[in-house]
Amino acid sequence: MIEPDTIKLLRECDAGVKMGVKSIDEVLDYVKSDTLKQHLNACKDEHDKLSVEIQSLLDKYKDDGKEPNPMAKGMSWVKTNMMLVMKESDSTIADLITDGCNMGVKSLNKYLNQYKAADEVSKDIAKRLINLEEKLTIDIRQFL
Repeated sequence: MIEPDTIKLLRECDAGVKMGVKSIDEVLDYVKSDTLKQHLNACKDEHDKLSVEIQSLLDKYKDDGKEPNPMAKGMSWVKTNMMLVMKESDSTIADLITDGCNMGVKSLNKYLNQYKAADEVSKDIAKRLINLEEKLTIDIRQFL
């Protein structure tokens, strides 16, 4: 029998990956630096790969996954657009993405602790997603 924690952790990873991709998509058209754009696109590509892996596991467990919280999505969109209207710059984008990554890392670590009985494959996916988010924040620090 599959542990419910496995499915719950996969759902949170699914929502996190979707939120990350959506956030990157929202800012890509505003990026001026080719280097920043490369970092964002590389991270987005890795998120997309993880998404396929997560979806495959969720399909195996006959689960539909999870969409990001509508309130969180809305707040993110409002904050992104307000900040870019006030100051459209790579620095603003790096600031927004760093905040989003930090929230993602915090949430995923919380879920890893909360769903301790999840299988190792799901925990590994969560850890890889955390590492992706942490790496992006390091890669884009030069733009803050």
